[in-house]
Amino acid sequence: MKRILSMLLTLTALFSLLCIPTSANAAENPTVPKIEITTDAGNGLSLEKADGYVGAHIKITDADGSVTDDAISLKVRGNSTAMEHVTKKSFNFKFAKKTEVLGMGKGKKWAILANCFDPTLLRNYLAFDLAGELGLPYTSEQRYAELWLDGSYRGCYTVYEPVQEGRDRVDIDIVSNNGKKDFLLEYESGRTEADVSYVSAGGLRFAMSDPDEPDDDQLAYVTDILTRIVNTLKNGTEDEIRQVIDVDSFAKFYLLNEYAKTGDFGLSSVFFFYKDGVLYAGPAWDYDLALGNLNGDLNSTAAKQGSRSDGIMQADKNFYRFLTDKDWFQTEIKRVYAKHYDAIERISSDGGRLDTLRAENQSLFDRNFSTWNVGRWWLNYQKPPMRTYDENFNFLKNWCVERHLWLSDYYGLYRYSYLRGDSDGNGKINILDATLIQRVIADIQSDDDGMIALRAALTEESLRITDVTCLQRYFVQIETPYPIGETAETVLYQ
Repeated sequence: MKRILSMLLTLTALFSLLCIPTSANAAENPTVPKIEITTDAGNGLSLEKADGYVGAHIKITDADGSVTDDAISLKVRGNSTAMEHVTKKSFNFKFAKKTEVLGMGKGKKWAILANCFDPTLLRNYLAFDLAGELGLPYTSEQRYAELWLDGSYRGCYTVYEPVQEGRDRVDIDIVSNNGKKDFLLEYESGRTEADVSYVSAGGLRFAMSDPDEPDDDQLAYVTDILTRIVNTLKNGTEDEIRQVIDVDSFAKFYLLNEYAKTGDFGLSSVFFFYKDGVLYAGPAWDYDLALGNLNGDLNSTAAKQGSRSDGIMQADKNFYRFLTDKDWFQTEIKRVYAKHYDAIERISSDGGRLDTLRAENQSLFDRNFSTWNVGRWWLNYQKPPMRTYDENFNFLKNWCVERHLWLSDYYGLYRYSYLRGDSDGNGKINILDATLIQRVIADIQSDDDGMIALRAALTEESLRITDVTCLQRYFVQIETPYPIGETAETVLYQ
């Protein structure tokens, strides 16, 4: 979305948005990793994406004092973030061989993101945190760091493992796999780049990420697989769909992107990977224009939707246009939300994840914005920043509060309190509760909604005769290791 809609910028806007660093130096903080890159030609500050990879040297000093010192190739990354007027650029860099970086495993290629469109510097970090909490496969690790480029302080960046095939990245087999080769795709609705191969199926279009130089046979193979998957999503039963996609990852990926309302979800920077005969959703990528950071004043439906904390935005995007109309898939989304409800609520609660991230990194952010004006507006699709960091942070926090409240109401989530062992839910524990368990185990009485098992399954997730024994011991005041009679709380959905 950033790539397409950024073309709306006028020449006047380009000059008015130009940001020149106000400070060339920053006080060093030993608790923040330091990255120093020196280009061979000394032209790092003027690099553009069209320049491709250039020779450079990197020195990475971790917070524990350990140092990585090596030759690299450096390249401007991104599309909107790579535009000429955006002077705080993001970069890819790569080593000659796989190298450990900041404790995130070994890899040749790494990404350092400027987060220049986000006046809080928190949105990408927060989204990747949530992806990890949800358990999305191969979620990239991330580290805040400060960057010096050719001796010039460039502020706060985030170091990421890029989305690519690899044992420490997306662990897929693109070579053999007994004739069922794996692959990694990026959804790409319309943009075309040189040296990138594209495949289409069922009205969906993808860029081939890995293998990155597929031959005609490989492209035909991927196209056939995707066509079969799309046809199954359109016409298949639930069981048939579960055989071709990993429903759990698709539900988690949807919840992440619906909660965050990322602007790119129907355009690009959206990844899927095929492994062992099944398509998975993810890994997560690119959330600076998300979480309310879209300009609702633009004449764009997506921008207006994304700026608001209410409403459903992603149901008609990419593969999800074939999934979200199915009741059983909506139930999967509710299941994931209920399981991670507390973690999502803690994102924006007082003293929660947002507050913690800010407290841990405030001095780093302050140094960044002593160089890059916190109120700088780089892109018309970006929500115009407020004047102070406090205002921008409070907007993000309040937006997340409102988004969680709206979504939890939309999905019918509610907190449910009960006594452990109270099978019938009448607020008392007596012999009738033991009898009810016996009736369910013997199939004399059904537990269609699972509420009896929720309240009375003491020893396992499902009811067992040992639950009856535990209750009987409780009645005669014989000690039991299970918390019978204690108040418990969970989140359920209607």
